[in-house]
Amino acid sequence: MSKKILLDKINIPGIKTYEVYRQNGGYASVEKALKTLTPDEVVEEVKKSGIRGRGGAGFPAGMKWSFIDKKSGKPRHLVCNADESEPGTFKDRYLMEFIPHLLIEGMITSSFALGANLSYIYIRGEYMWVFKILEKAINEARAAGWLGKNILGTGYDLDLYVHCGAGAYICGEETALIESLEGKRGNPRIKPPFPAVSGLWANPTVVNNVETIAAVPWIINNSGDEYAKIGIGRSTGTKLISASGHIKNPGVYEIELGLSVDEFMNSDEYLGGMSSNRPLKALVPGGSSVPILPAELIFKTANGEDRLMSYESLSDGGFATGSMLGSGGFIVYNDTSCIVRNTWNFARFYHHESCGQCTPCREGTGWLEKILHRIENGHGREEDIELLWSIQSKIEGNTICPLGDAASWPVAAAIRHFKDEFEYHVRFPEKIKHRDHFVAEPFSQVKHLVGGKVIV
Repeated sequence: MSKKILLDKINIPGIKTYEVYRQNGGYASVEKALKTLTPDEVVEEVKKSGIRGRGGAGFPAGMKWSFIDKKSGKPRHLVCNADESEPGTFKDRYLMEFIPHLLIEGMITSSFALGANLSYIYIRGEYMWVFKILEKAINEARAAGWLGKNILGTGYDLDLYVHCGAGAYICGEETALIESLEGKRGNPRIKPPFPAVSGLWANPTVVNNVETIAAVPWIINNSGDEYAKIGIGRSTGTKLISASGHIKNPGVYEIELGLSVDEFMNSDEYLGGMSSNRPLKALVPGGSSVPILPAELIFKTANGEDRLMSYESLSDGGFATGSMLGSGGFIVYNDTSCIVRNTWNFARFYHHESCGQCTPCREGTGWLEKILHRIENGHGREEDIELLWSIQSKIEGNTICPLGDAASWPVAAAIRHFKDEFEYHVRFPEKIKHRDHFVAEPFSQVKHLVGGKVIV
C-alpha cells in the first residue's frame, strides 16, 4: 500500500466537521507554524519538500512562494485555485467535498508563510454544493479561533473567503482567475508583471492549486525533508489521480509518484485493469489538455524503460513519444473508442471555453472543431488532416495563456499517433456514420483498409 498524505483520514466518519477533524490532529500545522516557526522557515520547509504545483504546470511551489514581493510594503494575498474544470479531472472536488478543513488548514498555514492577511478560495461555478461545504467549514474554523484577529494570541490576522466563479474554464489560468476575482471579465493578463509582484488588486499574490495547498499541513507537521523522501527524483511526494474511462475501478487515487503505470493500471489496489476485457487502445494521463498516448507507449517509454507515474517519466521522449502528468486526469480508452470523435469532443470544449482575446485561439479552436466534426461525420477530405496539423501548429505558442496550447496538443498527438484512423474516416465515410462505429468493428480489424496491419 502506498503512503497516504491527503486521503489518510478521509474515510473517518464525520471528518467533514470541525470537531472530528480537530480530534484527529487537525490544525496542528497552524499551531506549529504560528507558535514555533517564522514565515520564512515555513517557506523553507515547502522548498525542501520539492512539492510541485498539482494544478498541471508542475512548478516548484516553494520557489513560487519565494518570488513574492516583500519589499514594496503592499498587502499580500494567497489565492487557492479551486476552478477545477479540466475534462477528466475531479480530484480537487473530492478533497473539498469530503475533508474541507484540510484545505482551510493549508490556507491558514500557507497564508502565514506568505505574510498574507486576506486570502481567497476561488471555486468553480458548477461546484455550488462544495462552495456551501467550504463556507460552513470556514465559519467553523472562524468560530474556533483559527481565523480572524490575533490567531492563537500570536498577533497574526487572517480573513479567508470563498468566491464562486461563473463556470469559465479560462479562470483556471491564474491571471484570468485574478481578473474574475476583481469583478472583471476573466481574460488572462500579459506577463510580466507576474502575480508575485502585481496580482490581486496589483498586490503581490500567490496562486496555488487545492491539492498543493492541502499538502502543506503534512509538510509542516512532518518536515519538508520527510516529504521529499516520498516519490522519485524531482517528482516528490504523492499525487491525486482522477481515473476514468474503460477501467474496472474508476475514482480518485492517491499514489506515490514513481509508481509504474502498469501497476497503477492493472493492480487490484488501483484501477484493476480494463473493464469488459477489451484491449487497451490509448491513454490520456494528465487531463484533456495533454497529448494522448497509444497502447505501445503507455507501459514502456520509446527506449524500453518502464513508464512511471512521475513528471519526468510521462514526459520522456517529449511530445513525439511522451505526454505529461498534468493535473492527473487519467482517461483510459479501449479498442472500441474512436480517437477522432474523442479529439473532436476535446476541441469542442476548448472552442467553447476560449476567452477570445487572442486571435490564434479564438479563430483556430473554432476551425479545429469544425474540421474534426466534418471528418467524424463522414464529410472529411484528404487535405483536412494536413489542415488540422497546420492550424494546431499556428495556435501553439502564439497565445497569452496556455489554453491555445491545451487545444493544440491533443489534436497534434492524435494525428501523430493515430493518423491512419483519420484517413479511415476520410476514405470510408459510410463505415463511420454510426456514432459507435468501432464498437461492432474495432479499428484494429479494419486498419488494413488504409494500409495498416490487421490486429485480430
